[in-house]
Amino acid sequence: MQLSAFFPTRHIGSDPAKIRDWAQAAEDLGYSHIEVPDHVFGATARGDWTPTYNETDAFHETFTTMAFLAAVTKTIGLTSGVLILPQRQTGLVAKQAAEVDLLSGGRLRLGIGVGWNHVEYESLGATWNTRGAMQSEQIEVMRRLWTQDLVTFKGRFHTLDSVNIVPLPVQRPIPIWFGGSSDAVIRRAARLGDGWMPIMTPDAAGEAKLAMLRGFLTEFGRDPATFGLEAWLRATGPDPDRWGADLAAWRRLGASIAMLYPVYPLEGLDAQIEILRRFKDVAGG
Repeated sequence: MQLSAFFPTRHIGSDPAKIRDWAQAAEDLGYSHIEVPDHVFGATARGDWTPTYNETDAFHETFTTMAFLAAVTKTIGLTSGVLILPQRQTGLVAKQAAEVDLLSGGRLRLGIGVGWNHVEYESLGATWNTRGAMQSEQIEVMRRLWTQDLVTFKGRFHTLDSVNIVPLPVQRPIPIWFGGSSDAVIRRAARLGDGWMPIMTPDAAGEAKLAMLRGFLTEFGRDPATFGLEAWLRATGPDPDRWGADLAAWRRLGASIAMLYPVYPLEGLDAQIEILRRFKDVAGG
């Protein structure tokens, strides 16, 4: 099983040297990917709505960070985990992703989601209630832009008339993996994605979601054996026994990649690197 390293965006700070040292430590430890999360805006609570992350939480910009990581590493894969695609201009995302893939030598995997923060959508001038349909069309447009010399497209949300991206990415197309675990997202991932990266516990409910995914893959004539599955292990504290049990369960369920997703503060570079070592040890070195 491969291991991904969650980029500790909220706690790594703003020192480029520390970001470099953390990324190089993840690569030296043998991690297969670094996953960079995404939010453009922080938002305060209002009315009966309380955001998961607020105006005090730091989020380094996803594509700029991945480009920096590409420059300070050599082989480790780079992933957005996950980019909130429908709140962005499709052509700009396609261009940014192509550039990161080019500068990294073909190491990008684009992880996408539809998000949960309607305030962020509104603040970016994006539409909340059509985000699922928008995401589907965005994927088609991006794949054309990554693989065709000139693109003409007319859809519900996009009109392109003989336009292109130069330079093109190394990977044509760049792999697209889905985050999220709603039934609609699972169906969309099975129809359009290259893989799925849910935050789920490997219990009966999680197993049912996986069965749903595999059913949809079969429905769309796709081979479940070639569809990627990455498990995100939500960690509320330093509990290696729990991590090990979840890893074993995910292996049984067919995950090929696992990532520890700490949701508790890890202050200081040493602590952030140490948890990478501990998770690597739990996974069997």
